[in-house]
This record gives sequence, structure tokens and C-alpha cells, in this order.
Amino acid sequence: MMKKAVSFLMILIMLFTACTALADDSFNVNKDGYSTSYTYGYDYWRDVQESPDAYRVETVIDSVDLGLDARMNKPQSLFARNNDLYVADTFNNRILQLEYRNGQAKLTRIIDHVAGGSPENFNTPYDVYVDVDGNIYVADYGNLRVVMMDKDLNWIKEFTKPADATFDQSLDFLPKKITVDVAGRLYALVTNVNKGIVKYESDTTFTGFIGATPVNFSTFDYIWKKYFMTQEQRDASPSFVPTEYENMYMDKDGFIYATLTNFDEGALDAGQVNPIRRLNGLGNDILIANDRYPPIGDLWWQKGESSYFGPARLTDITVFDNDIYIVLDRIRGRLFGYDSQGIMLWAFGTRGNIEGAFTSPISLEHIGNDLFVLDQLENSITIFTPTEYGLKIYDAINKYQDGDYDESANVWTEVLRQNANYPMAFRGIGRTVLRQNKFEEAMEYFKMAHDRENYGRTFKLYRKEWIEKNALWIFLGVILLLIVPLILGRIKRMKWEVIMHEQSKIRRNAE
Repeated sequence: MMKKAVSFLMILIMLFTACTALADDSFNVNKDGYSTSYTYGYDYWRDVQESPDAYRVETVIDSVDLGLDARMNKPQSLFARNNDLYVADTFNNRILQLEYRNGQAKLTRIIDHVAGGSPENFNTPYDVYVDVDGNIYVADYGNLRVVMMDKDLNWIKEFTKPADATFDQSLDFLPKKITVDVAGRLYALVTNVNKGIVKYESDTTFTGFIGATPVNFSTFDYIWKKYFMTQEQRDASPSFVPTEYENMYMDKDGFIYATLTNFDEGALDAGQVNPIRRLNGLGNDILIANDRYPPIGDLWWQKGESSYFGPARLTDITVFDNDIYIVLDRIRGRLFGYDSQGIMLWAFGTRGNIEGAFTSPISLEHIGNDLFVLDQLENSITIFTPTEYGLKIYDAINKYQDGDYDESANVWTEVLRQNANYPMAFRGIGRTVLRQNKFEEAMEYFKMAHDRENYGRTFKLYRKEWIEKNALWIFLGVILLLIVPLILGRIKRMKWEVIMHEQSKIRRNAE
């Protein structure tokens, strides 16, 4: 009986230890002393491949760390300019300005009014933007405006509801996301407006909408809805109208990256929806997607009604100067990094209440290579800094873009030493070798990366080069193919003539 009791106690201890380990991954420590987080990617067959961490948690800051008297209340947005990080503390009706240096952030001022504005106080500000001159734009949602002020918070101008027939006058002007180009033109995402991004000139003149999302429906669906449904059924069915964008970010070249979260899962499976778009000045999507799989976040997911199931819903996006872009999934709290060709670099993150996990991630920003994720329920900002592995990936990409192809290949080789199953490294070396006109070698790397498109292009170049190098032999071969049959035919004919001549002589002698 005593032995059974001891055995039962040992089992309980083991179970408790296992549960503790599952709740906290600090037991899994790398050689550098950091706790690991699950970083992964996808291979050619859409299988998940674990990889070294590209990022690690530097710190998590909250209201106490910032020394705030009033705790943050469901903040909705982040914006970074140089070393300043701005937080739209929406339900406290204020903007927090932080200074970020050496992995730490400190509060520098609280912006809760605009001097000379009417009204002066903000009402549920959802977003903030700061231009290169320090002028501040606030999406003052509750006051139905976007207000612009100088760095000393003096009112300059405001953008309000357009008095235009193309804007539904029955709707309130409720700006949630904003961005501004170098010419001072304002772009806004407005609640309940699905015609695209609302655009204003710098003088506050409304100039229309850009980038309306395409509507996908079949002729059968249209006819069925128009002629065979009752009015009640039509009202209850989905409308054939564009969907609203979720968020946007303007890159250094003035292109707007926009994300969609309101789409049908079946349409995503069928390739009819692009959750990430890159819009030019005309509103056309010019996002490059040269990988086997499009940039949609997770490539597989569990179907169900839980808030954790279904495809990624990309609630925010940020773009580096080298055109690497990173998106934030609010469903599973994950971040996905892509290069300028739409190839996934890494993915990490999860839901939860431990360091590096999120309860309700809502906004994403970057300063340098460091990432900032805002959690609206935890009222906190998680700061991620790249690991040596992550920095090498960025270094290899930057060197390639700068034209230093040899060094880029060397860095990709170092990446492979840390992650031998990383297709992007094989692809990166292949691109570099291709630039050096080493086509056969490049084909081998593209083959290892399962990059059919680049392999096919390289094969055409290799074939062209081979033909040029062997043109003389090819010419001689063609000549031989043409002449040899003629010679053989002539010899055969001569033999036939000799035989016939001999037979003729034999017949004459016999006579």
C-alpha cells in the first residue's frame, strides 16, 4: 500500500512539473541564455518547419513603467518617427509620446488637446501620424475630424466630412486610420466607408477615393439574388460591395500597404482575396507575390467557431526601408515577415498572458529593426529585438539590394549554418550566383529551395549560354546530320550500280 502511495505521489509531482513547463517556456533555454519562442516557417509542401528565433522579447512596458497616473485604456495605435514612439491612448482621449533608446522607452509628454482647436480636447483618438517637420495629425474619431497641429500643439487645420455627392451624407465622418504623404496629402480609413481610402489634398480639399477592394461574385449569384430571392432574403444575404480596409502604412516611396480582415474563408482558399495590398497613386494593387504561396499569414488553420480558429486576420502592417514588411495577426497573435518578393522570412508569436504572448494585439510598429506590438487589453507594448540569426537575414537582403552580391552569398551561407532547412537562404544564394552568371550553380540552389519559377528562368539563361558556347559544335553536328545521310546514300547507290554492272556482265557472257 505504501509503494502505491509513493508511486501516486511521484506521478502527481511529474504532472505538476509538466504543467508548469507548458505554462512557461523558460525551461527551454538556448546557449545564449534566452528563453526560446516558437519561430517557424513553411516548406515547399506547406509543412511547418521550426527555425531559430529571429526575434526575442527585449521588454514589455505598461502604464506603471511609463509612470502614468491614469492607466492606459484600450490604446488602439502606434506610430514611430525617428526615435519617438506615439501611442493613441484612445479611451483616455490622449496621445502618449515616448522616446525609445537602447531597448528602453520613457514617457516624454502627454498630448491631450490642440491649442486653438474647436473643440480643444480629443475624443477617442484612434490613430496618430507625425510628419518629418514634427507636425502631428490625430484621427479624432469622436470629434468627427482629423486635426493637424504643429509640434507645440497649436492648431493648423482639420479635415472633416466631405460635402461631396460621392460621400454618403447620411454617414458620420469617423476616421480610424490615417497616413500622410510627402506633399501633405491625407489618406484616411473611415468607419462604414467601403469605397476605398478617403483622400484629401494638403489644403483639406476632398479628392475622392482610391484603392477600393475588388468585388468577387459569379453571374449565377447575381442572377439568383436579383430574380429569385425575396426582398427579405436579399437583405439577409451578403451584399456585392467592396469591403473596408483594416489598416494601412505608407512606405518610403509613397506606396500604401493596406490589410483586409473582412473576407470569406472560401474566397481566400480560392485565391480571390489578397489580405495584403500595395497601392500605387491610382489605387492599383502592385504587391509582388513571387513565392509558391501568397502572403496571407498561416498557410493552414483549423476550421471552427472559436476566436482562435480560421485564417489569419492581419490587423496591422509595418514596412522597413528595404521593403521587408511585417504583418500582425490578431487571431493567434502572430507576426509574419516577408521580403519584397512576398517570400516569408519567419513567423512567431502566440496568444496568452506570458512575456512575448498577446491577449488582444491591435497595432504594430518598428524603429530600426526593433518591433513594437500594442496589446489593447493588456494595455502594454511588447518590444522585440532581432537575434543574431534575424540580423543575418536582414544583412544578407540589404547587401544584395546594395549590389554586394558576393558578401550577400557569404552571409546567406552563415544563415544556413544556423538553419540548414531555410529555403530563403538557398534562394538568396541562388539569386547572388545568378547575378554572377553562374547559371548551372544557381539552378542547383533554386532546386534546393524548390523555387520553380527562378529555376525555370535560370534554365533558359543556361540553355542560351550553352548554345552560344557550343554553337560551332552544334553547327558541325547539323552539317554532319545533313551530309552523312547523303554520303551514305551515295555509297549505297554506287554499290547498287556496281552490283548491277556485274550482273549485266554475267548475263552478257552467258549469252
